[in-house]
Amino acid sequence: MFSFKPSNAKRIAFFILLDIFVSMSTIVLAYLLRFNFAIEPMHLPSMIKMMYLLIPIKIAFLALLKIYFVAWRYFGLFEYKRLVLTHLIAYVFFTLVFLVTPEYFNPFPRSVILIDLFLSLFFVSLLRISKRIYLENSMHNRQKPTLIIGTNDASATIIKNALNSHTFDYFPVALITYHRELMGTYFVGVRVYGEDEMEEVIKLHRIGAVIIAKEFTNEELDTLYGRLHRLRLKEIKMANLVGERPTQLKDISIEDLLARHPKDLDKAQIEAFIKNKTVLITGAGGSIGSEIARQCTIYKAKELILLDHSEYNLYSIGEELQQSNSKLIMQNVVDKQKLSKTFEKYRPDIVIHAAAYKHVPLCEANLDEAIVNNVVGTKNTIDCAIEYGVDKFVLISTDKAVRPTNVMGTTKRICELYASNVVSNKTEIVAVRFGNVLGSSGSVIPKFKAQIEAGGPITVTHPDITRYFMLIPEACELVLQAASIGQGGELFILDMGEPVRIVDLAKKMIELSGEKDIEILFSGLRAGEKLYEELLINESDAKTQYDSIMVAKPTHYAIDKLQADINELLNSNDKIAKLKKIVPEFTPDSGKNLKEV
Repeated sequence: MFSFKPSNAKRIAFFILLDIFVSMSTIVLAYLLRFNFAIEPMHLPSMIKMMYLLIPIKIAFLALLKIYFVAWRYFGLFEYKRLVLTHLIAYVFFTLVFLVTPEYFNPFPRSVILIDLFLSLFFVSLLRISKRIYLENSMHNRQKPTLIIGTNDASATIIKNALNSHTFDYFPVALITYHRELMGTYFVGVRVYGEDEMEEVIKLHRIGAVIIAKEFTNEELDTLYGRLHRLRLKEIKMANLVGERPTQLKDISIEDLLARHPKDLDKAQIEAFIKNKTVLITGAGGSIGSEIARQCTIYKAKELILLDHSEYNLYSIGEELQQSNSKLIMQNVVDKQKLSKTFEKYRPDIVIHAAAYKHVPLCEANLDEAIVNNVVGTKNTIDCAIEYGVDKFVLISTDKAVRPTNVMGTTKRICELYASNVVSNKTEIVAVRFGNVLGSSGSVIPKFKAQIEAGGPITVTHPDITRYFMLIPEACELVLQAASIGQGGELFILDMGEPVRIVDLAKKMIELSGEKDIEILFSGLRAGEKLYEELLINESDAKTQYDSIMVAKPTHYAIDKLQADINELLNSNDKIAKLKKIVPEFTPDSGKNLKEV
């Protein structure tokens, strides 16, 4: 960007004096060139008169067209065009004066006007661009030689910013393109190379940093990062390709390498589902609930009823969304009487139930609380939704509900069974099951980050343990998309891609941190923990119109029997046995269950 920024009087006076000196010099040089460096004495008076008249005209037009208000470090093509225009106007004006009063200048060699025009343009422009060249060279000595991957608008913005900014630490010296037709060309003045030339380019230009300005899948990004890391490049940045400021650079994170970007996300479908609706979200302060709230704001919900029993979490999401039409309800879904009053007061169109205890070892050690919060809380919320005629109820479930080995997963499976079998005439009740979300509270990634910051060691429970991962925003959008196509009774399953070995995740996070000496310790599987999670129960699960969403074959469970079994579970002294009665595929680790914290 250029800048028309008023300067102080001393600065303007300095530039004017400089231009006067340059203009006097170019007029003398023009006469010397015209007369082969032997000016006849008879032409000296006209040369002096030309100085007296042309220089004030030129200075006046330079001021009128604000040339003295341009910061020299931003002098570029646009400013040069203004300088050319100023000269043309000034010299045309001088020529008109000469034509009106030719006797004043006689004898006068007319060709001097054209010669001086070109000389003045050259030297005045050179004077102005010299400051920019000096500043750029001094900046480049401080900046790191940088390779930019990608040839697009973001790349162009980064290059221009590097040329003009005093604070940008990177100087682009080469570009990598994935378009063969651009190879060998110049992009904003920087040479473009092919992807297969990357190693040679890094050595040739002594690259010290890389900026990735192209969108990659997580697999492609992981491969590229590994390739750059093997070439001993430690400073690898990513441009902001979503917002309007691609020069906002960030380090590659583990979330970038694991992120999955569904290709069939239907934002129009989601907006049609949410727009102008009153949406009640339980667990609204948690990782999933808060992101659902953000998405509902984006998709123009009429009103948000944010319900959570955590004061701090509710306050945090309330502060973030304070500009939206939202109500904060500090309440526990286990208290059906108060929950019923909330439904009666706000009459939501959509309920998204994200409230749950999810930490596996804590649920194992606090069995009664886990059952009451997860099973009773879900049952209460579904029953209220049916009673008050909610249009759609969405249960957030988990891959741990598949052939569960822990209390948390088993309680969520019971919630799925209740959601798919309860009788409802108006309310469409659906469940959406997915795996781990990146960066949620209590998940492995924040834990590993904290351990790395502390200098290690990183603790992994087992060398072969694997998990599915998805970004929180993408998981939540797919939840809303699945809910929008549900007609009641479905158990939707999100495509989580391939599972990730946790030990590989730990190694990658150590690599990204730049540390080398952090140890990985294996602590053994915790209470109720599985080596791997499953998302599907039956191979006969059906596809939906979206590749990212499947629908599981329903499991029939007579609702009267299920309600009776739930009541037995709540009153039983042997809750593990009752859980297994309701969910026969539950295989508890008898040696680890019911340990106290």
